[in-house]
Amino acid sequence: MIKVERFDKSTFFVNPHQIEFIEATPDTVITLLSGRKIVVRDQVQDLLDRIMEYRRKIGSSFGGNED
Repeated sequence: MIKVERFDKSTFFVNPHQIEFIEATPDTVITLLSGRKIVVRDQVQDLLDRIMEYRRKIGSSFGGNED
């Protein structure tokens, strides 16, 4: 899960495997596979960095090639 922030500065977590796409409209809008849209304060690049870090972490927990 990745942490995101609403405009009222409250935070919550999103499962990145459920994200269909992210767009800057100029607000950042996350569209989930269900069609639900979430508007957040976070910048697109920050979300992409968090998603990549999350995937690195879960990938390393599945015993990938450690050579």
